[in-house]
Amino acid sequence: MYRAGNLSIVALAVGAFNGTTLEAIRGIIQATEELNAPVILQHAQSHDDLIDLEEIGPVMKYYAERAKVPVALHLDHGSSFERCVQALRLGFTSVMYDASAKSFEENASETAEIVKIAHAVGASVEAELGHIFTSKVVQGEGAGTDSTDDYEDLDNIYTDPEVAKKFVEMTNVDCLAVAFGTTHGVYLTEPKLDLSRVARLREATNISLVMHGGSGVSDEDYAVAIENGICKVNYYTYMNTAGGKASKEYWADDSKPLFYDSMSLVATEAIKEDVKRAIKVFQKIK
Repeated sequence: MYRAGNLSIVALAVGAFNGTTLEAIRGIIQATEELNAPVILQHAQSHDDLIDLEEIGPVMKYYAERAKVPVALHLDHGSSFERCVQALRLGFTSVMYDASAKSFEENASETAEIVKIAHAVGASVEAELGHIFTSKVVQGEGAGTDSTDDYEDLDNIYTDPEVAKKFVEMTNVDCLAVAFGTTHGVYLTEPKLDLSRVARLREATNISLVMHGGSGVSDEDYAVAIENGICKVNYYTYMNTAGGKASKEYWADDSKPLFYDSMSLVATEAIKEDVKRAIKVFQKIK
């Protein structure tokens, strides 16, 4: 396994995929092995209602250690010291401490403490600055969802390069998730991306930048974002949707046996193919 902070790949990015189920984990690993590409296998704290880290973490580690390609184990959007330490004790090679909703001072001071803990055991840390939008498809109507159309001045919520530089100097963080117009979930219209901001952020911070919320982003915009400094791309919604659509098609075919295990294999294959498509975009594989 390798650390998620080791992402200094020129004009390429490593895909970070959420392994919420055994089918997803197997599909992700199979995809990366077929392409001989490194990968970040992650668990988001927001997915604890699906399966707890204590349960899925050892399964993720099992597949990571036996993979034929480098695999980093990453905690996504950890919101507490306790959860980050739990992930490190389970063998995760990196953690994200997300205090982006707090004040700059609180975010920086708390992240700095997590960095000390993680670096002491050879793990890397990701933090977040700015505001990444959330689709209604993810949270439901009226459940804290928003988009660029809800704000008059996007400079107030996009990551500021000078503020990011100060944050990195104060925390010694390895990776930084930055806001430049992307959205979590199924985005129904084309996102308004400030791609030039990514280049300014990379120049100001000189660390690996992370893209959360890639939904609705074109392959061309992915390429520009990566060229400008994005080194890690979080990817889940479309992969998850691919598995769901394949399962639905399986059940709709009356000629197939009503076996859950057969359906799970179909879902795994669909997830694998969608992950392969994403990796080819992120790493310019033909």
